[in-house]
Amino acid sequence: MLKLRNLTVVILAVLLSGFFAAGSRGEDAIEKAGIATGVTAGNMWFLPIKAISLSMGALSGALSFLLTGNADLSKQIWEDTLQGPYAITPDVAKQAVGDRPELREKK
Repeated sequence: MLKLRNLTVVILAVLLSGFFAAGSRGEDAIEKAGIATGVTAGNMWFLPIKAISLSMGALSGALSFLLTGNADLSKQIWEDTLQGPYAITPDVAKQAVGDRPELREKK
């Protein structure tokens, strides 16, 4: 149990350190820092919630198959809950915001 907890702490530390923001498209240091801060803050909430969702979806799909024997239902539950994204990256955040003229890259 202790090893699993240590592994979880290490994984969260790597993800929350702004690892995904390193390749961001920000041009100046303030913009890159803002992107890193936003991605890190988002992942602080998103990762635990996604882990709970994955666990509950896997368990629900297995229980639905055991109780009903309906493989299609179980497969649908697993497809809905086990799909990504598994972490917020600058590209995921940009896709969630959508195409906004004020956020377009400067050329």
